[in-house]
Amino acid sequence: MDSQFELKGEFIALCDLLKTTGIADSGGQGKAFVADGIVTVDGEIELRKTAKIRAGQIVECFDNRITLVAGA
Repeated sequence: MDSQFELKGEFIALCDLLKTTGIADSGGQGKAFVADGIVTVDGEIELRKTAKIRAGQIVECFDNRITLVAGA
């Protein structure tokens, strides 16, 4: 499923993005997904749980593809 996420600031931590978008039920589950190597950022596996995700980046986990866009 493709979706967009509008940033409220300059960036969002990867585990928080997974929780906020509903991919993970909690921040802890989001961190586990990252630790398990099932989350990619711009096509590369990302193992940093609190990686700063910024506008223009694409995060994929399971069948979800999230494109981050800058907030107004």
